[in-house]
Amino acid sequence: MSASIRTLLLFCRIFRTLVLQKSLYSRVKFSSKCFPTSIRMENNLNSSTEGSKMESRGALVVLEGLDRSGKSSQCSRLVSFLEGQGISAELWRFPDRTTNVGQMISAYLSNTSQLDDHTIHLLFSANRWEKRSLMETKLKTGKTLIVDRYSYSGVAFSSAKGLDIEWCKAPEIGLLAPDVVVYLDISPEKAAERGGYGGERYEKLEFQKKVADSYSVLHDVSWKVVDGCQPMEDVEKQLQEVVLDCVTECRKGKLLATLWSK
Repeated sequence: MSASIRTLLLFCRIFRTLVLQKSLYSRVKFSSKCFPTSIRMENNLNSSTEGSKMESRGALVVLEGLDRSGKSSQCSRLVSFLEGQGISAELWRFPDRTTNVGQMISAYLSNTSQLDDHTIHLLFSANRWEKRSLMETKLKTGKTLIVDRYSYSGVAFSSAKGLDIEWCKAPEIGLLAPDVVVYLDISPEKAAERGGYGGERYEKLEFQKKVADSYSVLHDVSWKVVDGCQPMEDVEKQLQEVVLDCVTECRKGKLLATLWSK
C-alpha cells in the first residue's frame, strides 16, 4: 500500500473519530440540560463506574518546553528517580516514531518529506490517539507515565505556523488530561546555544520564538513552571518534588479527566 493511500485512510479514520466525538459531546450536553442531576462524561472519565472513583492509579506527568530545553534528559532522570523510590514508572515520548503514523511524522521532521501544515497537525494528533487506550490501561494499573511532549506541543507548534489555535485543539479533545504539566522555561536564544540545535525542521530561532508565544497562551494555573536555565541538578530536584506530590495525589484516587473539557 502506497504512503498516499495510507495517509488517506488515516484521515478517514480521524474524520470519523471527530464526528463521533462531537456527536457524543452534543448528546451529553443535551442530556445535562434536560436532566441536571446527570454526570457529564467529559468531566469524569469514570462517571459510569461509581465504585472505581477512589481507586489508586498512576500519574500522568507531561514535560513541555522549547526544543533543547532539557525535557528529554529530565524525563529520563525522573523515571530513574521514581523507580529508585519504588514507584512503577515508564518514559513515553511524542511523537512516538515507532508506529506507522510516527514513521510518517519522523520523515517530515527530518525534512525527507513535505506535508501541508494541517495534514501534519492531524498526524501528530493521530499519533497520540494511537496510544490513548494503552495510556489509560497503564495508569489504571498503577504505572506512572513521564511524557516528553504531549498535545500542548502539537497546538503550540501548529499555531506558531499561523493555524487557528481552537482548530488545533479540536482533534485533541477527549485525550487524557495530564495530572500535571511542567514547563521548562528557557529563552529561545539560550536554547539555540545548546548542542545539536538545528538538526530538525522546527529548530529555527525565529520559529521557536513564535512557539514560546503560543505556549504562553496555553499556560494555566495548573502548570508548574521551572527555570530551565538553572543547573541540571537544581532543575532535577524541583521536578522530583512536583512529581512526587502528583503521584501521591493520584494514589489517593484522583479522577482521570480529558483534555479541554468544559
